[in-house]
Amino acid sequence: MNRRLILTLFASVAFATAAAAQSPPGKVRLYFISPQDGETVSSPVTVRFGLSGMGVAPAGVEKENTGHHHLLIDTDLPKMDEPIPVDAKHLHFGGGQTETNLTLPPGQHTLQLLLGNWTHVPFNPPVVSEKITVTVK
Repeated sequence: MNRRLILTLFASVAFATAAAAQSPPGKVRLYFISPQDGETVSSPVTVRFGLSGMGVAPAGVEKENTGHHHLLIDTDLPKMDEPIPVDAKHLHFGGGQTETNLTLPPGQHTLQLLLGNWTHVPFNPPVVSEKITVTVK
């Protein structure tokens, strides 16, 4: 079975058994360490994720006030009450990764981070970064 199918099946089953987790009260911040908004980069670009006010844990690990990163590329936010899609525009970092090397074609691209709970469902209220724009030369 391929990885995408496994993630999709896991997310579907998990969604049926778990609701969106509440994000903790107080200041939670999800952001890009790099690149910065408006930056011109070369591909592949190293994208580093930042999170404060919560912790990072792998998908499938149910631990309060933790989640894992999803990188949205050239797309808008998905539905907030369903598992985050698994496709080329919604990259899952279910292993708890906090950075990636991303190959993008030349031109302008938008990037946004969305934190998902242990079942890939966004928190309520959502923990989301600002959308940034980078230009690949």
